[in-house]
Amino acid sequence: MLKNFKSNWDIHQNWQLLFPFLGVIGLLYSAYKLALLFTKAYALYITIVLALIIFIFLLKLTLFIFKKLEHKWIVTHKWEMIRIFIVFAVTGSSSMFVGRPIMKLIGITKENLNPILYWVLFIIIGLVFYQILLVAFGWLFGQFKFFWEFEKKMLRRFGLGKFID
Repeated sequence: MLKNFKSNWDIHQNWQLLFPFLGVIGLLYSAYKLALLFTKAYALYITIVLALIIFIFLLKLTLFIFKKLEHKWIVTHKWEMIRIFIVFAVTGSSSMFVGRPIMKLIGITKENLNPILYWVLFIIIGLVFYQILLVAFGWLFGQFKFFWEFEKKMLRRFGLGKFID
C-alpha cells in the first residue's frame, strides 16, 4: 500500500512523506474545527463523526483540485503540490496574524474607526503581507522559483507589473 502511495505521488525518498503527512494532519484539524462550529452543544462522538465526514469531503475536494492544477502548475514531482498547498495555507493564516498587530501598532482599532473601513484596511494590510510572506514561506519550503513566478503573475494582475520587470 505504501509503495503504491509513493509511486502515485512520485515520492522517492522517505523524507518526502512528510508533506502528505502534514497535509492529512492539516485536513484533519480543519475538519475537526469546522465540525466543532456546528456541534459545540453536542457530545464529542457526534463532533468526531461529523469531522470524519468533513475530512472525507475535504480530501476528495483537495484531490480533485490537485488533478485540475497538476497540468497548470509545473512541478517536478506530484508531492510538491502538497508542499505548495501547505505554503498557501500557512501564508494565508500568517498574513492575518501579522496584520492585526500592525494595525494595532498604527493605532487602528474597531473602536476608533468605522467597521467597514477597518475591515477594508485589514484586508489591504493582509494582502500586502500575504505577498511578502508567500515568497518567504515558498523559499522556506523549497519552492521559491514557483512562488516568485506566481507572485510576479499576481502583481501584474494588480497592475503593478512595471515594478517587477
